[in-house]
Amino acid sequence: MIRLQTTLRRGIIASGLTLLMFTNSSTGAVEYGPVQTRIAAAIADIEQRDQQYHAVIAIDPDATNVARVLDLQRKAPGPLHGEPILLKDNIESKGLPTTAGSLALADNNTGRDAPLVAKLRRAGAVILGKTNLSEWANFRSEFSSSGWSGVGGQTRNAHDPERTPCGSSSGSAVAVALGYVDVAIGTETSGSIVCPASINGVVGFKPTQGLVDGSGIVPLASTQDTAGPIANSVSLAARTLAVISSDTAQDGKAIRQGLISLDAVSSLKGLKIGVFSRTQGFDPRRDTELDTVLETLKDNGALLVPGLDIEPYEGYGQDSYDVLLYEFRRDLNAYLAQLPNALSNMTLASLIAFNEEHATQELRHFDQSIFLKSQNLADTEEDYRQKRLATQKAMREDGLDRLFAEHQLDAIVGITEGPAWMIDWVNGDANFGPGMAGQAAVAGNPHITVPLGKVAHLPLGISLIGERWQDHKLAAIAAQLETAHAQR
Repeated sequence: MIRLQTTLRRGIIASGLTLLMFTNSSTGAVEYGPVQTRIAAAIADIEQRDQQYHAVIAIDPDATNVARVLDLQRKAPGPLHGEPILLKDNIESKGLPTTAGSLALADNNTGRDAPLVAKLRRAGAVILGKTNLSEWANFRSEFSSSGWSGVGGQTRNAHDPERTPCGSSSGSAVAVALGYVDVAIGTETSGSIVCPASINGVVGFKPTQGLVDGSGIVPLASTQDTAGPIANSVSLAARTLAVISSDTAQDGKAIRQGLISLDAVSSLKGLKIGVFSRTQGFDPRRDTELDTVLETLKDNGALLVPGLDIEPYEGYGQDSYDVLLYEFRRDLNAYLAQLPNALSNMTLASLIAFNEEHATQELRHFDQSIFLKSQNLADTEEDYRQKRLATQKAMREDGLDRLFAEHQLDAIVGITEGPAWMIDWVNGDANFGPGMAGQAAVAGNPHITVPLGKVAHLPLGISLIGERWQDHKLAAIAAQLETAHAQR
C-alpha cells in the first residue's frame, strides 16, 4: 500500500499548488474555480476515508491541472464537463501505469489513453485516478477473494467493510458508493460491472459487447470483454456510456443520442417484461425484494411474463470456461507483446514465473490455478472455435434472442447478485443465490443493475437485460423503473 499512500499524498500536494484563484468582487474573498474545487474535494475525501476501503489505487497528479484548464475555458462545456471520473486499473490512461492489480505490471506506463479515456477527456471529464480491482479481472485463481490485488490490497464493501465488494470492478463500485465520485468506469467479462454495483448499491451498466472500443484495456476474453459505467443514477450512467460508445459500433450514433435523451421509452405502461425465474426461490428475502419491484412494474402498467429461463446443453459450463481460458492466454499475450515499454517481452508463462518468484506478495492469499489451466489448455483453435460457437448459440439464438422473440419482450428482469458475503482469504468467494450475469455476458446483450432492494443493511440490485444494440431503450426502461420505485 506504499504506492497508494505516496501517490495520494503527491496528488494532494499537486492540487494545492495548481488551484486557480479568483477574487470575489463583492466580498474580496479568494475563491477557486468550480471544477478545481470539486476535484480538490474529491481528492481530500479519498485521502481521508479510503485507508479503510482501499477502493483507489492512485490519483492522477495532473488532475488538478486539467481542472484548472476547464475552469478557464469559455466555450460551451461538454456533456461531462468537470466530472471527476475514476478508471479501473486495467484501462490505460497516459498519466498513470496500468497494472491490472499485478505487481508484474507496476511499471506499465504506456503514455497513452485508451480510446474510451480519450473520449471522456474530450467530453470535459477529469480523469481523477485509478481504482483497485480483483487482480487480473478475477481470472487468476478459483479460490480468489474479490477485490484483492497485489498492488491495491483488499477493497472492502462500502456498506460493511467486513464483506466483499464483489469483483472485478470492485474499487470503481465502492468509490461511487462512498461518494468519492458520481461515476467510474469498470470492465466486465461476466458480472464484473453488475455484481460490484449491485452489492455496493449503485447503478452498473454493461453495454452491448462491441459498443465500447476495447483497445487499451488489459484483456481477459475479447469476445465478452466490455467497459461500462458505474454511477449513482441511471441517467448519469447512460450519459457516460453515450460518451464512451464507439463511433463505428452498430447504430452507434442512434444509441448515443438515445442514451443522452432517455426518450426511447416514455413510461412503463404497456411494456412486456419477462421475469427470469432462475434467480428466484433461493432466499425468501431476495424474492420479497424482487416481488416489490414487480409490483412497481405492474402498478405502472407493465405486463409481466413470469417463469422464463434458459436451459443450455449438457457440458455448457465447461465449454464456456474453456473459451475464457483459451481467449485469456491468446489475448493477454497479444496485449503484452504490443506494450510500448520493457514489459513487451512478458507472456502468461512469464507472469506465472513472476508470481512464483514473488509468492509472499502475490500468492499469499490464493493461488494461480486459472493461470495454470489457461497456460496448459490443450484445446486447438478449432476446438475453441466450436466451443465458442456452441456457447454463444446457447445463450444468444437459443437463449435470450428466443425469449425476446417468443414473448415479444421489452426487457427481462431478475435479481442481480448477492447480498454481499464475508471476505474470506481461506475459502475464497461464496455464493448466495443465482444471478443474472452469465447469460447476457456470453450472448453480448446489454445489462443494467439498479439498487432497488435491500436485505438487512445490505443493498440488493435488480437487473434488466435488453436486446443487443438496444442499450438506449434499456436505459430508458431502467430510468422509468428507478423513478417509479423511488416514488413507491
